[in-house]
Amino acid sequence: MFDWDDLRHFLAVASSGSTTAAARLLGVDQSTVQRRLAELERRLGQPLAERHPAGYRLTPFGEQLLPHARRVEESVLALEDVVRSCARELTGVVRVTCPEPIVYRLSKSPLLERFRARHPHLQVEFLMSDRYLDLGKGEADVALRSGDTVDSELVGRKVGDSLWAVYGSHAYIARHGEPRCVEDLSHHALVGFDDSMSGHRANAWLRQVAPGARWAATADSVLGLVSSAKAGMGLAPLPTALGDAESELARVLGPIPELTRIWRILTTKRLRRTPRVSAFFDFMAAEVEALRPILTG
Repeated sequence: MFDWDDLRHFLAVASSGSTTAAARLLGVDQSTVQRRLAELERRLGQPLAERHPAGYRLTPFGEQLLPHARRVEESVLALEDVVRSCARELTGVVRVTCPEPIVYRLSKSPLLERFRARHPHLQVEFLMSDRYLDLGKGEADVALRSGDTVDSELVGRKVGDSLWAVYGSHAYIARHGEPRCVEDLSHHALVGFDDSMSGHRANAWLRQVAPGARWAATADSVLGLVSSAKAGMGLAPLPTALGDAESELARVLGPIPELTRIWRILTTKRLRRTPRVSAFFDFMAAEVEALRPILTG
């Protein structure tokens, strides 16, 4: 029947007694107030205010409508207060995708506890995957991701470096020796990603530098590579944050420059503006010094 914005202009005229004063009150020009008031009168079918030498005076119909309009204004203001309160409280769930080892390392750090203390009504849900979930399709809200990102719909910030090296178990090295250079990898058994991760840069690098090598095992996750390398099945490229932390493994080559990438925190342009995602994004971006050793080692 009418637009609340038109009703707001009517209330401003009623309280100030002129369209000029109403315009100052609302932060618009006088013509806008006059146009909005005329539109409300057209919709209601009756005049609400009449112009007099001293300003505007409400018609009997306007006087009758005024207390009801004020109650509508009170309800709208109460609704706005609730919306602002919810935004301040930041309730909801933030779905974060990252590789499983990062979740483990985050959970062992005080970072998540500090986030919960700052935003007690926000819940962080981790979606653990070595593959890239599609943020644009809603598979997750935020990603902690290393590697190349070419999606123009994503916004992000660097939070660390992803360093990779080649590792082998002490038992494997005792049996087969260490490679002295990258070219020696052709004479060793290798562990790499399976077909589900065939596009990973580590696989591409191994096939380039050791095209004739024997593949002893494949896995669909970094943790699978770690397990196979610890079992002595072959040499494996691993993030230094994981490989260096394993007492059963020794670094035999690297870090490998060709495998170095940037760790980023990413989200979509739309989600970046939402309070819950913005809270998590800004917190992690501010905690780079604490986050970097978790990601890089």
